Amino acid sequence: MTSQDVRKQFLDFFASKGHLIVPSAPIVLKDDPTLMFNNSGMAQFKEYFLGNATPKSNRIADTQKCLRVSGKHNDLEDVGFDTYHHTMFEMLGNWSFGDYFKKEAINWAWELLTEVYKIPKENLYVSVFEGNPEENVPFDQEAWDIWKGLIDEDRIILGNKKDNFWEMGDQGPCGPCSEIHVDLRSEEEKALVSGKSLVNNDHPQVVEIWNNVFMEFNRKADGSLEKLPAQHVDTGMGFERLCMALQGKTSNYDTDVFTPLIEKVEQITGLKYTSNEVLNISEEQNKTNIAIRVVVDHVRAVAFAIADGQLPSNTGAGYVIRRILRRAIRYGFTFLNIKEPFINQLVAVLANQMGEFFPEIKSQQQLVTNVIREEEASFLRTLDQGLQLLENVVTETKTATVSGTKAFELYDTFGFPIDLTALILREKGFELDEAGFNTAMQAQKARSRAASEVSTEDWSVLIPGNVETFVGYDQSESDVKITRIRKIDSKKDGILYQIVLNNTPFYPEGGGQVGDKGTLVSANETIEIIDTKKENNLILHFAKKLPENVNASFTAKVNQDLRNLSSRNHSATHLMHQALRSILGTHVEQKGSLVNPTYLRFDFSHFAKMTETELQQVEDFVNARIQEQLPLIERRNIPFAQAVQEGAMALFGEKYGDEVRAIKFGESMELCGGIHVKNTAEIWHFKIVSEGAVAAGIRRVEAITSDAVKAHFASYENTLNEVKIALKNPQDILKAVHSMQEENTKLAKQIEALVKDKVKNLKAGLTAEIQEINGIQFLAKQVDLNPEGAKDLAYELGNLGNNLFLVLATADEEKPMLTCYISKELVADKNLNAGQVVRELGKFIQGGGGGQPFFATAGGKNIAGIQNALEKAVEFVK
Repeated sequence: MTSQDVRKQFLDFFASKGHLIVPSAPIVLKDDPTLMFNNSGMAQFKEYFLGNATPKSNRIADTQKCLRVSGKHNDLEDVGFDTYHHTMFEMLGNWSFGDYFKKEAINWAWELLTEVYKIPKENLYVSVFEGNPEENVPFDQEAWDIWKGLIDEDRIILGNKKDNFWEMGDQGPCGPCSEIHVDLRSEEEKALVSGKSLVNNDHPQVVEIWNNVFMEFNRKADGSLEKLPAQHVDTGMGFERLCMALQGKTSNYDTDVFTPLIEKVEQITGLKYTSNEVLNISEEQNKTNIAIRVVVDHVRAVAFAIADGQLPSNTGAGYVIRRILRRAIRYGFTFLNIKEPFINQLVAVLANQMGEFFPEIKSQQQLVTNVIREEEASFLRTLDQGLQLLENVVTETKTATVSGTKAFELYDTFGFPIDLTALILREKGFELDEAGFNTAMQAQKARSRAASEVSTEDWSVLIPGNVETFVGYDQSESDVKITRIRKIDSKKDGILYQIVLNNTPFYPEGGGQVGDKGTLVSANETIEIIDTKKENNLILHFAKKLPENVNASFTAKVNQDLRNLSSRNHSATHLMHQALRSILGTHVEQKGSLVNPTYLRFDFSHFAKMTETELQQVEDFVNARIQEQLPLIERRNIPFAQAVQEGAMALFGEKYGDEVRAIKFGESMELCGGIHVKNTAEIWHFKIVSEGAVAAGIRRVEAITSDAVKAHFASYENTLNEVKIALKNPQDILKAVHSMQEENTKLAKQIEALVKDKVKNLKAGLTAEIQEINGIQFLAKQVDLNPEGAKDLAYELGNLGNNLFLVLATADEEKPMLTCYISKELVADKNLNAGQVVRELGKFIQGGGGGQPFFATAGGKNIAGIQNALEKAVEFVK
């Protein structure tokens, strides 16, 4: 049975049980501040479990792309070393929202596994929650009784809270769960050791494949549990593990989920992967196997994250993706001996393999390939740099143990993997101070935790059962009541309050647009709303204090000035998107955006830097639409399929409902939930202020509109007036500037000639000052030259012999500079290095630098330290 068959039979089975089959949500979460990535099948349904929205069906099934590489659910360090953990995996799941419960969920799970997939019953074990008296949660007698009617009692295991009680987080819906485990060992192994004793003991062939969670409780902030008003079912089955069981394998990597990728790696590297079924694998082959498993696992996670809109970066979710990819590159570099980008070649295999069910990987294939290739090339350069820096650390180390703090600097500053550092050190006969490294790492984590630590109280519900209504498309003021409040305390922002209203004109941050600000006004007081966000389908209004009377009637007033500025930038973003597709080509797709009152930022797919002509064409295109005074045509609650069929642009990585809102200005039509102008004339004018690269194949444009353009032109006019005054008010400013440039060029040539003469004169005088120390011709001297002249002088003196060690100091324009020249023969014979010399001497002038072993420079800030630096230089030859 192929993996495609396995997936299809699961979905067909639950469709036959009355479940609505829904597509996977993006792997990257945009509307849930509590999660960085979709790490479980239920994440996209949280709002239903919390009662903040009504599901389109009480029975739903799907296969969800999941990523577990950070936070509580983190499998990254296990990946590659075992055969059943993954960064990205598929979670097959079925859900009941207040409909069926334990009886149906357990019986259907058993029916699917044993009758449809035909897994032998004697290979299965199940677990039931044993209860927890401390939290007043009883033994799950109901689940036990249901299982007793399906399976022998000696195959039912009692599980503790860790294994058999599922929680969404520190707070929220939770409940007991019943796991199903499969024993894939040989008959001989089963005869020796009972599978029951191996359940939940990390045996690679006795693994959990399905977890049935029965949500009965709500965990409150104080840790106590309360019964939920409705009972829900949330199940998750590991697709890769299920394929292993159904394809008769003992490793996920031996299934057709991974074998096409493994075969491509074998083709690229010339190395062979050994199946998990082969015994007595050599240590070298085991390292190769681990490396190949890491590469084929990680490329899936990185590729799908990029396809869903998350580019590698140095912060947040982007840093996690970059870290995963760098881990794969490092394994390829060290254990597969690949020193060139190669992981990007696997994307085509992945797109061919999974593109039918996950079309985003097919449509974004070229972008994903380009981004991964560029990231590989960049990190391989970093690896080279890191190796050189590590070499310097080793050279400076006087003992057999290298400082853990130094190793952490390499890791933290340059992304140099610690395991690679330890490996290289062992090869050189050094040990790594791992305790020191771990101390530095824990200190950094503690700082990070302290900066982001947030404590959240339970909601205080003032009006139960209210469904919040957003009225902001039609009005900026509304009469409201507060329905619930809660207090949050973060290290970053201090104490804030989240307020939910029965209806609100405030737009919550989303789709790139920042949240509205404004006020809540009652008869007696005014509360400032400093931000608006959305979480689990609730619109949260942030305030630094609560009203004295939270039960009063209020008027919610949006700050209209800020909203108007944001809406102009947002509408201009749509027009610019249309312009880019018209001028550059329809390959252009939005990859990210930011819309606030000050400016707009737009990331898009494109393979080259935009020319000045193209930028001007985009500006002209948008401004032409502004001049046309196009009215906003807004259509709400239209079917998604209909909107797309009519030409609306849908963005990859966005989660759309069955009904959507379409925004149209002339020929520009996009699906969008943001706030827009009523007519393009309100934008006034559009001006691009910058264009640059974000990643391989991704460009970024920043632009301004409206008041910001007026301020921009006013600033230019002021600057022009200042230039006129500086040039003594010439009639033709441009002619005056050209004349000054020509004069400057003549003067520069004259100065260059004078410096060359000065170098020749200094050379003659300095030659006599060179002294011999330990057979080395040595000179350390301050000279009255600019840095370029010092370089010329160093090379002129260097041509006099084969054993010169020279340090020159300059203070041109009050900026100290050290120049070091070492004859190449000395570099080889005496192990001298100009780069190390200037780094050491640069400390005296409060600076630093580097260069090649035979020539290097260092700049600084402290002229007074030049003499001490020159005096110190002699120690290198003594």
